[in-house]
Amino acid sequence: MIEALIGFVALFGLVLLRVPIAVAMVIVGTLGFAALRNWNAALNLLGNAAFDTGLSYTLSVIPLFILMGNLLTISGVSQSLFSTAHSLLHSMRGGLAMASIVACGGFSAVCGSSLATAATMSKVAMPSMRKAGYADSLATGSIAAGGTLGILIPPSVILIIYGLLTEADIGKLFIAGIIPGLLGVVFYLAAVYVTVLFKPALAPSEHDDIALERKDVWGVLAVLGLFAVIMVGIYGGFFTPTEAAAIGAATALIIAFLSGGLTFEKLFTAGLNCARTTAMIFAIIIGAEVFSNFISYAGVPDALLTFVQSLDVNAYVVMLVLVLIYIILGAVLESLSMILLTVPVFFPLVTSLDFGTGILSDPDMVLIWFGIVVVVVTEISLISPPIGLNVFVLRSVLTDVPLRTIFAGVLPFWAADIFRLALLIAVPALSLMLI
Repeated sequence: MIEALIGFVALFGLVLLRVPIAVAMVIVGTLGFAALRNWNAALNLLGNAAFDTGLSYTLSVIPLFILMGNLLTISGVSQSLFSTAHSLLHSMRGGLAMASIVACGGFSAVCGSSLATAATMSKVAMPSMRKAGYADSLATGSIAAGGTLGILIPPSVILIIYGLLTEADIGKLFIAGIIPGLLGVVFYLAAVYVTVLFKPALAPSEHDDIALERKDVWGVLAVLGLFAVIMVGIYGGFFTPTEAAAIGAATALIIAFLSGGLTFEKLFTAGLNCARTTAMIFAIIIGAEVFSNFISYAGVPDALLTFVQSLDVNAYVVMLVLVLIYIILGAVLESLSMILLTVPVFFPLVTSLDFGTGILSDPDMVLIWFGIVVVVVTEISLISPPIGLNVFVLRSVLTDVPLRTIFAGVLPFWAADIFRLALLIAVPALSLMLI
């Protein structure tokens, strides 16, 4: 246990020194395992982690879904989603901000990446909101918050990784993410409504009718159709999540070709971006596997389970403590790293808790529910200072908007997320009723 505590301290120290998280986890995990066993075992662990991750058939779902999102980005469906939502919501005060959130939710359904959703929609929605006279805080806040939906609304890369870590059914995780994802959209819309109700100057009213073009309708139908094919195929047992990712990527390529926006240069860029993102994710997975093996060998999961059982407290109290830990960690750690570091330690504890009778009496359902809770907490971390990756993505695209303005803009959405998190913990059926 002492070795594990030293390892955690060393890991956070390296992160604060701006050492890449994947490198930090490999260094600490390898040194720690060598201290507990020997150098030969540690180097074998590192080699096996890299080999198994790189050749994993199951992990191939990650680059395929990322490629699908990149192909849809160049097809122009993001603009179609925004234009359609704008035409439906423009008469409401704050309608453009609401349209941005709805478009983010729609794009998330076929993208799976929060950072990609935020970056794409900032280019689509921000010019329209500025032209209409929206305050930068509300405009950037709605895009940054809407982008977080990308890791919950299926297909979600984070849910896939959670499923691989815990051996939970990825198809059931996708289904469980639908209602919480839709709740996120609804609560974000409510956040915009309340914000402009108290501060009308943030969003001028619009009165002109917005014409809906045929290409926009086609884009929306393409997104809905692709989402339906993926979810019905997985839920109906017609194909596995990996096969669904391959079908989704192929369909996205067809959509991009039919949209007329596909060129060799754009296709090359989409593939290059996919390769970069996949390499980053796989590097973090390799580092997390090395570090988690060190932590497990040090006995942390068993010690934590024994300690919690000795306290004899309510299962929901334990969940509350875990959520607070995640919120604190989310302020200083990147979201994927946080999940890869903590889930292997926490999920054996959560599945051992006694939640009484009802829907959580089944450990498999507890595992699915905990996954959704973890992802929602991760969403919160994406817009929480000082890290707030979605905020920094917007800052990199919108270089003239100060960070403090974006963080001020996300505050109402952060509050909405906290309320949604509390609701999902208090009413687990919201996540599990469709399974």
